Amino acid sequence: MIEFERVNKWYGDYHALVDIDLAVARGEVVVVCGPSGSGKSTLIRTINRLEEIRSGRIVVDGQDAHAADLDVDRFRAGIGFVFQQFNLFPHLTVLENCVLAPIHLKRATPSEAEAQALRLLERVGLAEKAHAHPAQLSGGQQQRVAIARALVMKPPLMLFDEPTSALDPEMVGEVLLVMRDLARDGMTMVCVTHEMGFAREVADRVVFMDQGRILEIAPPEKFFGQPEHPRLRKFLSDIRSPFGRQD
Repeated sequence: MIEFERVNKWYGDYHALVDIDLAVARGEVVVVCGPSGSGKSTLIRTINRLEEIRSGRIVVDGQDAHAADLDVDRFRAGIGFVFQQFNLFPHLTVLENCVLAPIHLKRATPSEAEAQALRLLERVGLAEKAHAHPAQLSGGQQQRVAIARALVMKPPLMLFDEPTSALDPEMVGEVLLVMRDLARDGMTMVCVTHEMGFAREVADRVVFMDQGRILEIAPPEKFFGQPEHPRLRKFLSDIRSPFGRQD
C-alpha cells in the first residue's frame, strides 16, 4: 500500500528525514513512535503530500505521491487523515462536517452522503450528536467525529498524526477504542502516537525514529521485549505507559 524509497526531507539546513526506506502492506497497522522532533509527523505528512520531499520516492496504492503531474486533490480524497487538533468546521454541525467532502469531491447525493455519515457516526458512538456543533462536544467526541468524517470517503488508507495528544487523559481511551476497531476490520493504518499500550496491542509492526532516521522496525513483542538499538532501549526505559501498564 505504501513504499518509501530513500526519502529525504529538508527544512532549510535541517535534515528532517534521512534516507527513509519503509513498506506498509495492505491491511497492516504500523505505529510510528520516537521522541519529539524525531521526524515522525513529518514522515506521515509526506504520505499524502502535506509535506514535500527533497529526494526519493513515495508510492501509495500504485501512485507516485510526489509526481509533478499528480492530481493532488483526487489523490488525497483516497487517504483518510486524522490530525491532532480535529480540524472540524465550527460553524457546521457534526453531520454537515461529515457530508461536505463526499458531496463536493465524490459527487454523492446529499441523501447518500447523510445515510453513510449517520452509519459511521453510529459506529463511533455519536449518532445522537449528528446535529450538534463541535463546540458542544468534548475533545474525545470531536476526534471521533473527525475519524467518521475521514471514513465517509471510504479510503483504503487511514493516517493518524498523534490523534490523542490534544485530549485530556480520560478522553484518550474512547478514541483509541475506535482506532482499535478499525484495525481489527482490516483497515490499512499508519499512526504516529505516544500511546505505547495501543502500539503493543494493535500494531502489526512498530517503527522507532530518532533524528530523522528509522532506527528499528519490529513486531510489538520484539520491539518492546527485545529492543536492539541502544537509543530505542533508552527511549523505552524513559517513558511510562499512558495506559498505566506495559504488559
